[in-house]
This record gives sequence, C-alpha cells and structure tokens, in this order.
Amino acid sequence: MRRYLEAIEELPGEIKLPLMRVLELFREEIAETVKRSDFEELKSVVRELAEAQKRTEQRVEELAEAQKKTEEELRSLARSHKELKEQVGGIAHTVGYRLEDESYKALPSLLRQDFGVEIKGRLKRDYIDIGRDRYIEVNIWGKAGQNGKEYVVVGEAKSQLKKKDIDEFIL
Repeated sequence: MRRYLEAIEELPGEIKLPLMRVLELFREEIAETVKRSDFEELKSVVRELAEAQKRTEQRVEELAEAQKKTEEELRSLARSHKELKEQVGGIAHTVGYRLEDESYKALPSLLRQDFGVEIKGRLKRDYIDIGRDRYIEVNIWGKAGQNGKEYVVVGEAKSQLKKKDIDEFIL
C-alpha cells in the first residue's frame, strides 16, 4: 500500500485527492475479501469433507454387501424351513397312517370287549358321499353288529385330537 501512496505523491495535486479516495475504497474492499489463510483453511475443510464422504461411501458399500449376504442367508433359511416343514408333514402323515393301521387291528377287540359290538368284515379307509358330488375322507369305516342290529362304524384317527377336530367330524 505504501508503494501506491508514493506513486500518488508524484501526481499533480488535482488528481491526488480523488485517487487517494479510490485507493482507500479499494483497500476497504480488499480487506473484506477472503484472505489466503482463510482460503487455505477452506481447502483443508473441503479435503476433510471429501475424505469423510469416501469413508461414508465405503461404509455404505460394506452395508450393501452385508445386506446381500443377509438376504441370501434368509432365502437359504426359508428354503430349509420349507424342506423341514415338508419332512415334518411327511412324518405326521406317516404317523397318521400308522395310527390308522393300528386302529384297524385294535378296534375290533376293543369294541367287542367294551360295547359288545362285533365288526363284520374289516375296517378300512374310505370316502363318504355327502351330496352334490362332494366327498369326505373317513379314516375308519366298516360294518358292525350288536344284539341283532347292524351299524356302520365311522371314525377318525388323530395323533393329537382337538375339540375342533371333533366338531368338524360330528358336523
């Protein structure tokens, strides 16, 4: 700034004052502009933000990869669950048939002993016509007699009997 003042001193008097005024305005304006240190500090902050952004992007990529693995594990678990459900269903089906088979053997003597009912022929699994081309499966079906009267034995074999099962069977 001193060099500018020295240069203005060499000018004719009538332009010194206006030029000094312009120089003062220019000095004030320069004082309001960003200083070099401010600019360097700003560059440093921008660099830090860029690094933080890179770390954030890396973490997002890691999370996306973890999400993919979690989804695949969930799909695998769902497949295993479905297979297990099918296997348990198969076992339940087998147990049900086995229970029915045992009931065919045990029921005739139990009915004779407890109620005096004689089974005629053999007990079997069958379908009963309930009208309008609708049928229901009956696990135990057969003919029986007691004191000269004929009856039909109808039963359901369940490994776990619930009230709902009884209600559905009776109704």
